[in-house]
Amino acid sequence: MLEQKTIHIAAAVMMDDKGRLLLVRKRGTVYFMQPGGKIEPGEDARSALIRELREELNLELSQEELIPLGEFTDRAANEPGHLLHAGMFSMERHIQDVKPAAEIEEILWLSPSNISSSQLAPLTLNKIVPLVWPSIP
Repeated sequence: MLEQKTIHIAAAVMMDDKGRLLLVRKRGTVYFMQPGGKIEPGEDARSALIRELREELNLELSQEELIPLGEFTDRAANEPGHLLHAGMFSMERHIQDVKPAAEIEEILWLSPSNISSSQLAPLTLNKIVPLVWPSIP
């Protein structure tokens, strides 16, 4: 049996004031996922996430704003045969105005009512949605 390669990322669970979850879709892909990205060599998860959010959404965050939620693993959405291991963070501040930048093609504000009609990455669907909305089957 082949061992699956693991991609290490840092990502954020970010909500707006209406209780919707911010998701992004990268250019040339179909899955929506948490904003964030790969951790570079010598970089810690918080620093990687701050860099990625600045690059992808023009958001400026401080290390102190990021609250660790834990580490989650699932199939990688856009890289077949790979696992995705995510250091996940949240924040108390609600995000309102974000615009896609860098490789982000589309932003989605997910609510419980549009989960079934959205193409969600495995980690988002299997781990993050139940974390954010535990009462949804």
